[in-house]
Formats: sequence, structure tokens, C-alpha cells
Amino acid sequence: MRIRIVDAFTDRPFAGNPAGVMLLDAFPDDDWMQNVALEVNHAETAFAHPLPGDGGADWALRWFTPAVEVAMCGHATLATAHVLHTTGAHRGPVRFATRSGVLVATPGEDGALTLDFPTAPLTAVDVPDGVAEALGTRPLTAFDTGPDIGDLLVEVADERTVHALRPDHKALSAYSERGIIATARAENPALGYDFVSRCFFPNVGIDEDPVTGSAHTALAPYWSERLGRPDLTGLQASPRSGRVRTQVRGERTLLSGRAVTVVEGDLLV
Repeated sequence: MRIRIVDAFTDRPFAGNPAGVMLLDAFPDDDWMQNVALEVNHAETAFAHPLPGDGGADWALRWFTPAVEVAMCGHATLATAHVLHTTGAHRGPVRFATRSGVLVATPGEDGALTLDFPTAPLTAVDVPDGVAEALGTRPLTAFDTGPDIGDLLVEVADERTVHALRPDHKALSAYSERGIIATARAENPALGYDFVSRCFFPNVGIDEDPVTGSAHTALAPYWSERLGRPDLTGLQASPRSGRVRTQVRGERTLLSGRAVTVVEGDLLV
């Protein structure tokens, strides 16, 4: 079986968010997929197989971190669509049947792919006691991002604060299902991005995710409302870094980016 490592939300190798991708004839045993994801040891490994006929989707898709299966993953969806198009396994828009419903990836003329994801519902909450100490700074606001994302979204003082965060990952695990999204407005939009973020997901075995597509389904509506524009670009300021173009369209959010295949080989088990 062929296995690939794809860097997503970047146009160059060794940046963005790496994902394992396997195209299969059917889903194997769950334990086997979890073991493969642990062996790959990236934030997510995606497993996909084609669906017969026109049942509303073209491929079935599941995502596993090294520790658990997740309900939604943007970068591994982008990586899977990239593999389908670069190998010729699929042409044009591809519809994925997932635990989060049907998600569509559409190739653009510029080489980017655009994902059509549900917009995360944001509910304002009080900043939980202890979050400031665990994160290393006091948030200005806090929002629950709903069941599909399962994060606590917090805005902090400024972009420099986001870059400087050195959180206590174990302590952060107490405050949401998946983890914490920390964000701030861009200090200089002339650099090509409107907001900055970092994502810490200790509850799914990822201390810091390099570039998180699913988090941008919450970041996009949050910043679009504050900045008064539906179309924005987010910079995820992890050590690998990456950019996500976002378009809020009511109950759907479009996430656009590129991807690069960096490893291709055979899985021998």
C-alpha cells in the first residue's frame, strides 16, 4: 500500500502542517489505522477510499492523530485532495463523506485547493479560572467553538504575545475537549495576513499543531466580524508556520491553501 507525507497550507517543503495520506480500497480495522497514525506520528494521518456510484460523496475519509480519531481535520483533508489530484485518482471537485458531513475540496487555477467546511458556532464564555496561568497570559475574551471543533478560542493582547506563548500543555488539557486556540489581530496587515494564531491540542496528543484548518472555521467568523470583511488571511505562527485564506459564507467557511508531497513509499505491514 502506498503512503505519502504531504505538507499542507504551504507551497514549499518542510513548512505548513505534515499529514500522512493513504488511499485504500476500504477502511481496515480501526486499531490498524490508529497504529499507522502512531507510526507516522504527525498531527493527523488521513485514510480514504472511493465510494461507488453517486451517493452524495466520492470518497470516504477518516482522520487519526497518533492518539485518537478526530471528527474534523482541515490540513489532512487538503493533503488528501492534493494526493487525489496529483496522482490522477480524481479530477475536479471531490466530495468527502466524513464524521462532519460531506466536505468538498475544489482545485483552483492557481494551484491552490479550497475546502468547504461548516462554520464553527461561537459562544462567548467567561475565561475559565486557571487558563491565564496555563497559557502564560491573560486572555481578553473566550469562546466555545462547538462540538465539531471542541476548542476554547481566546483572544490575547497582541501579535507579539501570540508569538511569545510558552504554555503549560498539561495544564491546558483541563479547559476544552481538544485544546486552546490563541489569536490576535495582525500588527502589520501589509505583510499579507489579517490575524495570527497558535493552536495547542494536548487532549489529542498534539502539544502544538503547525497549521490547523479546522481552527480557522472558528477564527474566520471571529475576525471577519471584528474586521468587517468576509475574506481574510490567517497566519498560524507555529515554528513551521503556514497561511490559510478564509472566506465566511454564512453557515459555511471556505479555507484555501496549497500542499506539497515530500515523501512517497510503500507500507509493508
